[in-house]
Amino acid sequence: MGDSRAILRSWWRDPAHYRWFVRTLESHSGLRLIKAIIGAGGALMLVINILIWMSPAGPSGTAGRTIFAAAGATAAVWTIRWWFFPWPRAITSLAMLIWADLAITASCLVDSDRVYGALSAMLLVVTGAYITFFHSPKALAVHAGWSLLTVSALAILSVADARSSDLALAGAMVLIMVAAIVVVLPALQFCYWVLRIDVLSDPLTTLLNRRGLDYYLHRSRYQQQLCVITLDLDHFKSVNDTFGHIIGDEVLVSTAERLRAAADPDAVVARTGGEEFAVVDQLDRAAALDLGERLRLAVAQASGIPVTVTVSVGVAVWEGGTDDGRPRLLLRCADDAMYRAKRLGGNAVVLAEDPQHATIQLAEPAREMAHGTE
Repeated sequence: MGDSRAILRSWWRDPAHYRWFVRTLESHSGLRLIKAIIGAGGALMLVINILIWMSPAGPSGTAGRTIFAAAGATAAVWTIRWWFFPWPRAITSLAMLIWADLAITASCLVDSDRVYGALSAMLLVVTGAYITFFHSPKALAVHAGWSLLTVSALAILSVADARSSDLALAGAMVLIMVAAIVVVLPALQFCYWVLRIDVLSDPLTTLLNRRGLDYYLHRSRYQQQLCVITLDLDHFKSVNDTFGHIIGDEVLVSTAERLRAAADPDAVVARTGGEEFAVVDQLDRAAALDLGERLRLAVAQASGIPVTVTVSVGVAVWEGGTDDGRPRLLLRCADDAMYRAKRLGGNAVVLAEDPQHATIQLAEPAREMAHGTE
């Protein structure tokens, strides 16, 4: 039960990184197709709106027709936006969804036929499906709450309407929306999240893999400071050659556990290659060097494995605001610093002093670099 709660908390807190998913679609040549499909959804909503307008069960009165006209205009703008303009930013996407939800709810409530209005409310499932894949569980929860308020209002109006008062039907309307939006869509989003986490994780160590590191690096663009630490086990090939790959796997698992224990709770820890690891955190230079030294010592002091291993550590720090390209640049700088540590014989920490990698300052021994000149 405890593990289940922890998994649910991780899912709830996951940012569902919008830009990463968009780039993934683009890299597989699927972005244009998805844009066309989402735009087609708006076109279908426009056709539905027109058909309801033409029906005797459609809106009545000036206010009702005005609201329906606004909803139709929203559907038309939605279609044009998705078909003829670039993919929107995350904040624009959410704003468009809010606008669409308001338009759907308004048109449902002014429909003179309450059952027809309840059927139109199912369009909220369409916008909910978009949120399921592109936005966070919190955004989906807000949408689910709004959808339930909408269908509850429709149910109350249905019961109050002398022509179609049916308490059982009103209850069924609410339960249908609960099944669709409160049960199905969150379950679908959770399954999608599990699959995404599995794709982004290393099966041996359960750390993030290189793709997972790239996913989480993009969350750092709004931070004021960022450090990237890369680590490579020294002479790991000899471990495999001497003790076999089973022991080599034990070494990798033990290293992953020690890195995760030594790193700060909010740090991102990844296995980026065979015996290569990376740690990303929001630390200034002094704290990053201290962390690099802790990681080095944690690996060197490992117990429970039949071989002693050491690690070469490279540290790169940027103390200004980050942008899209900065994390990748820091990763390259940290890699270069780590290879310099290897050329010194390993079991050392090297600092890439300049984020642009114009110069790299080396301090030896590693303990001096981590804690300052003693």
